[in-house]
Amino acid sequence: MKSDLFASEHMAQQATVPGMSLQNAKSIKYAVQGEMLARQGAMVAFRGNLQFERKGQGIGGMLKRAVTGEGLPLMAVRGQGEAWFAHEAANCFIVDIEQGDALTINGRNVLCFDSTLSYEIRTVKGAGMTGGGLFNSVFSGHGKLGVICEGSPIVIPVTPEQPVYVDTDAVVGWSAQLNTSLHRSQSIGSMLRGGSGEAVQLMLQGQGFVIVRPSEATPQRASAS
Repeated sequence: MKSDLFASEHMAQQATVPGMSLQNAKSIKYAVQGEMLARQGAMVAFRGNLQFERKGQGIGGMLKRAVTGEGLPLMAVRGQGEAWFAHEAANCFIVDIEQGDALTINGRNVLCFDSTLSYEIRTVKGAGMTGGGLFNSVFSGHGKLGVICEGSPIVIPVTPEQPVYVDTDAVVGWSAQLNTSLHRSQSIGSMLRGGSGEAVQLMLQGQGFVIVRPSEATPQRASAS
């Protein structure tokens, strides 16, 4: 049988080292030897001796998810084998987090990660109950994090001299050391008259970067993630 479908760039090869790698722009391959974690429902294929177990977020995490629609429903993947992860054909990226790093990521943009990383849901300081939600996922420690993004991401440097303002429905993540607060770009009078539809943004200050995607999350997508 012959077809471009069977070209080498589409063929899954046997893993030579354990851990995470890009299968292609839309999926991540993970050679499991022990345990890793992924968002529930993200596994599209596997081979080998693997078990999948739903992982709770604890009482606090479940409450935060119920209140805001945010959070990160996880599953643990254990054993020896290979698994492939993807979500709605979104673009995939691997972030190598080193000791001392901390990255804030919207739960809807997390695909999978090493069990050596620490994960918790934290309040987004100054964000209130608006936009993309009050809670985001913070990763620290040492290991790899698989991130997804609808479209090609925009990474914007943040400096003490030049804060960055982002739409809360478009933000993917940011350096965890940045300070966050709400910024109102319209006057009350302008908002009452209809305004531009971009009344409030998340302001990030300090030294680091922010990642945004070239689209806003619809209420249906945000609540389903």
